[in-house]
Amino acid sequence: MAKYYRIDNAEIGEDTIVRDFVNLYGCKIGKGCRVAAFVEIQRGVVVGDRCKIEAFAFIPSGVTIGDEVFVGPHVCFTNDLIPKAVGEWDTVPTVVKNGASIGANATVICGVTIGRNALVGAGAVVTKDVPDNATVAGCPARLIGFRDTTGKKIIKKTAKGKKGKGQK
Repeated sequence: MAKYYRIDNAEIGEDTIVRDFVNLYGCKIGKGCRVAAFVEIQRGVVVGDRCKIEAFAFIPSGVTIGDEVFVGPHVCFTNDLIPKAVGEWDTVPTVVKNGASIGANATVICGVTIGRNALVGAGAVVTKDVPDNATVAGCPARLIGFRDTTGKKIIKKTAKGKKGKGQK
């Protein structure tokens, strides 16, 4: 475990590594996860098993992350559609399903679901649900293709819904 951190009422699974300068408040983190430096995970967040959360990620209340999810550096989730500095706010749930990967500097607007094995490109702004195995990129994030069954190859989406090279 890290030397410099703030952990209040957090459940941390076996074999999970938490680096320095991390803030964890009332969250649950599964087994075998890796949480890099300067990450904040807030109250009520659930992180599955074998996840990797890179440096400077922000995961507020209302977010649920499945197993084997990658959250890249500087990824920011939101949890209120109409934020304000004073008064109450409405926490809007966000779900990231098993095997999804979110690239560096992506922003995930609350209320969306990122599907199983989906890939969110670096710098994307996710404003709508991302289907299973889909690859999205841009601002706002748009569908650019799908991952194959291995999760390593991206089959590009082509104009007018035509199938891309290698797509059946």
